Amino acid sequence: MSPRVALLAGGVGGAKLAHGLRAALPAGDLSIIANPGDDFELHGLTICPDHDTLLYTLADLGDRERGWGLAGETWNALEQFGKIGAPDWFRLGDRDLALHIHRTAGLRAGGRLTEVNREIQRKLGLSEAPILMATDDPLRTRLRTPDGWMEFQPWFVGAQAKPEVLEVAFDGAEAARPTAETLDALATAERIVIAPSNPLISISPILAIPGIREAIASARARGAKVVGVSPIVGGKALKGPADRMLAAAGLDVSPAGVAKHLTGLMDALLVETSDLTPALAAALAPHVRKSVAAPIVMTDDAARLAVARAVLAVS
Repeated sequence: MSPRVALLAGGVGGAKLAHGLRAALPAGDLSIIANPGDDFELHGLTICPDHDTLLYTLADLGDRERGWGLAGETWNALEQFGKIGAPDWFRLGDRDLALHIHRTAGLRAGGRLTEVNREIQRKLGLSEAPILMATDDPLRTRLRTPDGWMEFQPWFVGAQAKPEVLEVAFDGAEAARPTAETLDALATAERIVIAPSNPLISISPILAIPGIREAIASARARGAKVVGVSPIVGGKALKGPADRMLAAAGLDVSPAGVAKHLTGLMDALLVETSDLTPALAAALAPHVRKSVAAPIVMTDDAARLAVARAVLAVS
């Protein structure tokens, strides 16, 4: 019998694992808790990049080559933004704009972010695997670089994640409250999964919200297992700047660095089979109860499903 699963996820790696878990689990047994730290405002619109990548992937609408955005997208509005002198560094597609406009209108009408996003999910055919906002309150990731503090998206997209990161902060985290839906997902989960997302900027913003770590601890106390999947394979990030950020934070660019950053949180960590040497197992031991060797690179739907099944099989 499959367990009820709550997945903590951000970005492309999280979306791939969410896709695999949705295929592996009965309808209604998966909840996804999205990273809110990437959210921002542009052109007067509220944009939730990690939520939207999860949404488009699970609704089978996403561009698989890019890993984000809609398949078959066009860019006429983006071109026009540039022509009139408006910001055009963040690639908003023509059809993607409809989602942001509709979301922003719902929020301005008094809607709660989770409820507004859930309604969009249902309209796009995603009802049985809810993507939940970790918080409805403003929480924004900022990064200190040699040239000063930067907002996340101008650093990640605008500057292509090139400036060195000296410090990470989550503005608004202390005052944020976890949503009731998120707390319920954690309270009823029999397995909590940490996606192969950047641990410093995709998973940590969720954990920075007061009450989230306590809810995970309570779940573990009643027998739920917390299983992670390493975003580092062969000494490199599968996607994005996680490897450089781990190094800048003084952590090993390996699954051991990931486990140390999340120390005490996980019962088990899935590591690429070729990576799990006796030396790595020894380095992991102080930070995670169990290390599991498995193929974890999700190159296609079959691989996504295989990783999901490996996560569910951890005892």
